[in-house]
Amino acid sequence: MNKLFVGNLSFNITENDLQDAFAAHGNVLETNLMTDRATGRPRGFGFVTMSSPEEAQKAVEAMNGKSIDGRALTVNIARPREERSPSGGGGRRQYGGGGGGRSNY
Repeated sequence: MNKLFVGNLSFNITENDLQDAFAAHGNVLETNLMTDRATGRPRGFGFVTMSSPEEAQKAVEAMNGKSIDGRALTVNIARPREERSPSGGGGRRQYGGGGGGRSNY
């Protein structure tokens, strides 16, 4: 996997800053800063996609814990996002179903 999660980012960081910081460790294909949908303000984390798993690993080793704009970054290989069911939940049913104690014999 070549996609990296980058956390604990300063709110002043731009996608260009991320690109520049990670470009020293390989070819950066894409940078993505996450912003709050409602306010448009940065959420303090983002993703960087490197061109190969080897470059991604190298970038993790070089950048994890490195301080940028006064904050020590958390960098690791991004886990694939779990598919969310449209109902927004799953597994726990609050009403009905599931076992009952009564038998119809």
